Amino acid sequence: MSNNASPTRPGAARSPQPVPLILTLALDEAAQARFEALRRAHFPPARNRVPAHATLFHRLPGEQAEAVEATLAALCRDAAPCPVEVEGLRFLGGGVAFVLRSPPLAALRDRLRAAWLPWLTPQDRQPWRPHVTVQNKAAPEAARRLHGELSRGFAPFVATATGLRLWRYLSGPWEAARGFPFGADPC
Repeated sequence: MSNNASPTRPGAARSPQPVPLILTLALDEAAQARFEALRRAHFPPARNRVPAHATLFHRLPGEQAEAVEATLAALCRDAAPCPVEVEGLRFLGGGVAFVLRSPPLAALRDRLRAAWLPWLTPQDRQPWRPHVTVQNKAAPEAARRLHGELSRGFAPFVATATGLRLWRYLSGPWEAARGFPFGADPC
């Protein structure tokens, strides 16, 4: 009999569990660069492990990755790049976020929510409040100061949603899994 551990014995090597998936919005290059610059400037460096993003779903089941990707590929192929209004700023207590509005994206997220409802966490079942966080986990005074600074110079602008991005959550940092560009003609 061999001394090698078999997969069924305690302590044996096991195949890794699928990690949760995160779905975010892909924005045009100029908007992404603008948000990313603000995030690098104002997010605590030790906690800034992911790029600036607008999250559609915070925790999709990794074991359903194939089904998630198939749904996204089909939906995004028929979706068109569309405007995203950057309406204002939101004070988060310990941070600041830009508030987004896009009825076509809200409708797309509602379709995904309906398709994936049995898999969703309570957080992902809630109504979507799209935003891009450029500061978080900061001292309240620093967040208040940044909110004031950004509010004084803020003028609404329009970005373009170009697709969706799927990420693997690695207990802190994220790993890019796959991008899903919108394939139809622009809105």
